Amino acid sequence: MNLSEKVALVTGANRGLGARLVDELLSGGVAKVYATARDPQSISPAIAANARVEVLALDVTSAESVVGAAQAASDVNVLVNNAGVLSFGSALEGDLEGFERDLATNYFGALRATRAFVPVLERNAPGAIVNVLTLIALAPVSPMAGYSASKAAAHSLTQALRAELKPRNISVLGAYPGGIDTDMLAGVEADKADPALVAQRIVQALVSDETLVFPDDASAGAGSVYLTDPVALERMLAS
Repeated sequence: MNLSEKVALVTGANRGLGARLVDELLSGGVAKVYATARDPQSISPAIAANARVEVLALDVTSAESVVGAAQAASDVNVLVNNAGVLSFGSALEGDLEGFERDLATNYFGALRATRAFVPVLERNAPGAIVNVLTLIALAPVSPMAGYSASKAAAHSLTQALRAELKPRNISVLGAYPGGIDTDMLAGVEADKADPALVAQRIVQALVSDETLVFPDDASAGAGSVYLTDPVALERMLAS
């Protein structure tokens, strides 16, 4: 996709990867980016001050908020479903309310936003949807069982959308990063990718019309394992 003169909307653009995705889309030549967050005041002042950025309130867990955003952003060509939450806990011991929050945002939130914006994208076609998933959507890690499951559901949604939206001239890109150095993983001792690099590679994949991307070195290595032997990735992450 040629990003020149395109209009993008990024959910969860107030920090971490979302903020970097706004930067990369602007660098890629889009005409405008809607930087959205539940609290629009939480958008970085540096981002909000850009003349090509429009800050917009959007809570993906609220049907009213999503519909309102789709009405306000009627010129969008690219929807980036990035908003996400993470509850730690194993399948047997994790807090169920936390797991439900993960599903409400990471799966149902992405689905709700997609349903609201597909008519907009189709009207402004060619269009694209970028679903920011995670490597552990493909095979879980025990301490993030609920998060893994919510992203696995979003992975399945991504595959279903790709087939359903192709006749409407809307492409669907799934991004599967590993750990990223953001607030979400603060305090977790692990190798973490630079969010700016992850954002750059996701936008590059969008421009190249790819259907999936492993946008950091760790996920690229694990992704190659998954593509040849999914069970091997499950064993690798379980250990």
